[in-house]
Amino acid sequence: MYAAFLRPLLFQLDPERAHQLTLQALSLPLAPAVLSLLFGSVKSQPVEAFGLQFPNRVGLAAGYDKNGAVLAGLSALGFGHIECGTVTRLPQQGNPKPRVHRFPNERAVINSLGFPNDGVDALLDRLAHTYLPKDVRLGINIGKGKDTPVERAAEDYCALYERTHARADYIAINISSPNTANLRSLQSRAALVELLGAVAETRRRTAHKPILVKIAPDLSVEEIDDVLDAIAQTGMDGIIATNTTLRRDGLPSTAAELRGGASGAVLTERSTEIIRHIARATSGRLPIIGVGGIMSPDDARAKFDAGAVLVQLYTGLIYAGPGLVGRVAQSE
Repeated sequence: MYAAFLRPLLFQLDPERAHQLTLQALSLPLAPAVLSLLFGSVKSQPVEAFGLQFPNRVGLAAGYDKNGAVLAGLSALGFGHIECGTVTRLPQQGNPKPRVHRFPNERAVINSLGFPNDGVDALLDRLAHTYLPKDVRLGINIGKGKDTPVERAAEDYCALYERTHARADYIAINISSPNTANLRSLQSRAALVELLGAVAETRRRTAHKPILVKIAPDLSVEEIDDVLDAIAQTGMDGIIATNTTLRRDGLPSTAAELRGGASGAVLTERSTEIIRHIARATSGRLPIIGVGGIMSPDDARAKFDAGAVLVQLYTGLIYAGPGLVGRVAQSE
């Protein structure tokens, strides 16, 4: 039904408008019950990662529900974990529109959103009044504010850890979005050791929650190894591979004119290659969440085979629909 009816209707709309309508539908009072009947009977084996147990291996990537507004509806689709955010200390509008572009023939999306969100106070207020099944794990993805100088980025991340750790099962450090100026410079070894060391000290002073680092797919092997060294040195618990890409391989020439990161099928192989490298470089000791171009159960299996312990979906939902969650979870 999705491919034959709903997707053609949604694809008539501006991509960001279509997403907002989807969020509105998920927020309807009966949405969790209806969606649970349609999609929620996902049977799969629980899995453990970074000290937590997940009911299945399939999660929702950050960016879909930035403000934690529709967690109940999303959990009814069968996700084992949901990562909300990216959230910043203060509300921000993000980059100018239009900032989301579809490429249906390539099953891809380019976005230059720039962390539009209501800010951490609004997120925490919603989470205090949100029902989420107790076995569904909640991650909170945190990021530097647009107006925070990169030299003071650690202040944002430490403050956000302090504010969010009580509500989250894990915290994801987003240093890899291409849509916030200079953010990716934090992936250099020296900058990352300083940043993660500060967050680790904040965790030591407050309460311990697993911390994961989300990296870009555009890093070289040497740069990835530097990130892995920084993660090991500062005691982080896992890695999310990967964010969106600045590459335009596999996209039409018109994509070269667009700002932002590409996701979808154009990212499938690259993200899997990075997962494989991380697993080999760490001898499988560092838990990996695989994300990027999971458009089918076969794509997810390739990431598991490469070394991912969990996977996350986003663009695949746009093209394959909500039934993809269950198909991936039941194909482990």
